[in-house]
Amino acid sequence: MAAGLGAMRLSPQAFWAMTPRELAAALGPGASTHGAPRRDDLAALMRRFPDGPERA
Repeated sequence: MAAGLGAMRLSPQAFWAMTPRELAAALGPGASTHGAPRRDDLAALMRRFPDGPERA
């Protein structure tokens, strides 16, 4: 967010409309990119934060 909103001076609307791939391309070849999460890490996150009705 700091790179997109601060350094690149994108509007919030433009920043949130970008895909991660577009942002990485805009940041240039030196930008750090991380691969997709491993299957077991994703499963753990899904257990911890399940989709469903919001809790009050």
